[in-house]
Amino acid sequence: MGLISSKLSSREMAVICRQLATAYTAGLPILSALHITAGQGAFPRGRRALLRMETRIKGGASLADACRAEENLLPGLFVQVVSAGESGGRLDALLRDLAEHYEEMHRMKRAAISSLIYPGLQLAAAWFLGTFALGIIKKVANVFSGSGQQISMSAYLAEYARFQTIALFLVIVFIGASIIFARAGLTQGPVNLLKNHLWPLNGVVRKFALARFYRGMALLMHAGLDIKQCVARSAAMTMNTAIEKDLLTAVPVISRGGTLVEAFSKSRYLDRVGREMLAVGEQSGNLEDTLQKAAEYSMGEAQSAVKSASKILQVLITLAVGCVVGYFVISFYGNLYSIP
Repeated sequence: MGLISSKLSSREMAVICRQLATAYTAGLPILSALHITAGQGAFPRGRRALLRMETRIKGGASLADACRAEENLLPGLFVQVVSAGESGGRLDALLRDLAEHYEEMHRMKRAAISSLIYPGLQLAAAWFLGTFALGIIKKVANVFSGSGQQISMSAYLAEYARFQTIALFLVIVFIGASIIFARAGLTQGPVNLLKNHLWPLNGVVRKFALARFYRGMALLMHAGLDIKQCVARSAAMTMNTAIEKDLLTAVPVISRGGTLVEAFSKSRYLDRVGREMLAVGEQSGNLEDTLQKAAEYSMGEAQSAVKSASKILQVLITLAVGCVVGYFVISFYGNLYSIP
């Protein structure tokens, strides 16, 4: 979401759902709840969407219809759960569930980003210091060989600044083009290929996807949707085409009267623990709570995987920096002692 998608982010949705839940639970009518939420902390895009929803409801539309009219901004899960909550008379409880869901998604995203800050700083430092040192070594080698002039640090710094400016411009162009292609859906195939097969990223992606799947299943079941819709819509929440297709293979089995355990028995992405928890929930008749526990378990596993991937990335960057430093040293002394 955000740059890549036009949908509201998990942070924006967490604020909206929490304020709507608080206002509605306090006994305010939905129109007042929407108006108060729009004026007390919703982000600009969310505020405009809430005000448009308020206007539509005043014109006679239901809350579900008002939400569907904003599907370009509101996540599909929010629209489905709110629609089910309105028709089932459980809107207050489901809004609280949605608030907890989006708050958890935001914490998950923030934890993943914070774990990658240090490796990112290492990589940036390696780039800037490495290119600076490589340029100096070439200048010094040219001076010793007699093919270069005396080194002027001010001139070199100006040359280095020009080089980094060009590099930064190319990076910005690349990021901008990537965002445009991503919004057009042109990068989905290559990105999914990397996410599903590049170690250690593939483990992190799979665990986060399963956490979203379990959490979505629990929410939609609480909203009263039938199990086939729950599986189909929760599979879409994984935001991974390969995992979604794999999970959707369970729907025909369920349609034929099979159990969830039978439906997911051939899934390549659902692990043994997930299957066992589904079996326990299905047999005990307490599937919703079991799915919540499965989501919490997968979330913990995902966070551990992020920490492990971060440490692996730090080691790889350190090794790469060591190799670059070794190359600089060998290049310098190789040029120095090859001077006639």
